[in-house]
Amino acid sequence: MAVYILSNRKIVRHKGEKVDSFSNDEYSIPNFRIAKCNFDDYKEPTAQARKKKDYTNRNILDYKLFSEPEKQGYGEVLDVLLSEKGIKKSPLTADNLGGTQRMFYELYKNMSATKDRSDVLIFIHGYAYTFDDELKAMIDLKKLFIDNPASPVEHILFVSWPASSSLVPMTYFDDKASSINSGTSLLRLFYFYTQFLKDIFSNRDLAPCNQRIHIMAHSLGNRVLQSMLYSLKRENILRVIDQVILLNADVSYKVFEDAEDSFNKLPLLANRISIYLNRQDLILGVSQFTKNILTPRLGKNGPSDITPYKDIVSIIDCTFVKDDVLKSLKYEIGNHWGYLSSSQVQNDIFQNLYGIDRNLITNRIKDNENIFTIIS
Repeated sequence: MAVYILSNRKIVRHKGEKVDSFSNDEYSIPNFRIAKCNFDDYKEPTAQARKKKDYTNRNILDYKLFSEPEKQGYGEVLDVLLSEKGIKKSPLTADNLGGTQRMFYELYKNMSATKDRSDVLIFIHGYAYTFDDELKAMIDLKKLFIDNPASPVEHILFVSWPASSSLVPMTYFDDKASSINSGTSLLRLFYFYTQFLKDIFSNRDLAPCNQRIHIMAHSLGNRVLQSMLYSLKRENILRVIDQVILLNADVSYKVFEDAEDSFNKLPLLANRISIYLNRQDLILGVSQFTKNILTPRLGKNGPSDITPYKDIVSIIDCTFVKDDVLKSLKYEIGNHWGYLSSSQVQNDIFQNLYGIDRNLITNRIKDNENIFTIIS
């Protein structure tokens, strides 16, 4: 089990600390860094601890930034793996690897174990998250997807991008700009990963792990994904993703149209795409009428036309689900966080991640060839 952080937040050295940390500042930098979370000594904080002003950064969750690699590419990862198999002698060990080298190495080793499913979930959060909020979200996601036996996920790569810390609507514009910049980090990760596959599996002594990688984007996190897709060249796309889960997506309902040239690339990248929407989503209603010039949102209204992709893209209507996991006013009124607040939505997502045929997923009714409604 592992939870990694990919972040283009500023790197800082907090007062009294001897190690680098990610900043809560609300702007992005051109490059990203990789960190790994440590849950070995994690303890649930008391209510009193949560109220303390010093309940920040590593007081929430311990993590360690990986060093930057001395050399680009993944030849050194190949040397380490072959050395560990006794095929080639090398002075290098895993401790010599940095950044994505170290993360891809660890994931390959863990995903190549004998477990039936050891999937990776790439998660992109929505707007109004400080880094401290992100650390809390990582804990929640670990409980939901890694600790839960109903989920095939064993590893999470959390895409940390510097969203605003305020829920005031005007801050959305800053978040939109940050999400565009952060899409570049996701694009670089994709190219690094495809390079890793080429460098490692060009050697016949190493076999693919045959596990699955999924992408899940919530709310404005879909704008980060869209920014990546804008820049992704069709000729460079490999189908390396199994499931793409779009949750309450705060992007235009036209994103799958060819004129947008963004989400219409997802069928080249993934085996299946699922759009989870809620027609009573208050947050997306505000977004539509205050920030997006009356453009309907994908996560509230559904896509304009996905006829060319109906065999791959499914629409799942969550309007009638019950909030039985989290019941605060925020969840009941907002109707924007079903993946956290509703066990019905969670169970549907788990079945999706397992790759169950969309017509066989339980507690759904079929409205159309590729449109479903979750029922009680």
